[in-house]
Amino acid sequence: MDKPLPPASRDPVVLTAQESSPSVIFPSFTATTAWALGLSLRERILALPSSQRRPALISISLGGAHPAPHVVFQCATEPGTVADNEEWVRRKRATVLRWGVSSWLMRRKVLAGLVAGVGGTGDDEGRERREREMEKEVEGAFVRKFALGASGGWGAPADEYAIHGGGFPVRVTGVDGVVGVIVVSGLRQEDDHQVVVETVREFLGES
Repeated sequence: MDKPLPPASRDPVVLTAQESSPSVIFPSFTATTAWALGLSLRERILALPSSQRRPALISISLGGAHPAPHVVFQCATEPGTVADNEEWVRRKRATVLRWGVSSWLMRRKVLAGLVAGVGGTGDDEGRERREREMEKEVEGAFVRKFALGASGGWGAPADEYAIHGGGFPVRVTGVDGVVGVIVVSGLRQEDDHQVVVETVREFLGES
């Protein structure tokens, strides 16, 4: 039976609270954990209705090494993924490792800064309209904010990072920082994010 995903939050404050919630903090995380979680993610994606389901690549890595992470689980959910999915996985993972937050939260934080900068009415409708207008500016704002120059320049190349939903940090109780990264690439970016959040919560709730 189709099991649709609820919409991902777009509020940076809510997203920040979600990522620090005990519901997404692992008691431990090993290659065995990654295998079981990866299979749960694949099963969840395959249960999506046709309006949300697309071929996707799931990748789970350990450690903070970049650009050579220790990938302990990776699979395509079904035929139809392409080599570009691998590039999106790499770039989303790099964003999580550098800034320690999900790639979706990073996008929403940059977008919130743009919207605040243009001012205007404070009602929900006005804010949503400004967000739609600013979406085309968010990538450039991200590059400028973190001084991500072109290859050979100061800082890291802009194409090393992606602020599209789907990269999510693995945190473990009692351990500082990010110990791994879960990435989904292939769905709509907000669904890439939400399927990870929902699956991690259910996985930990059953553990």
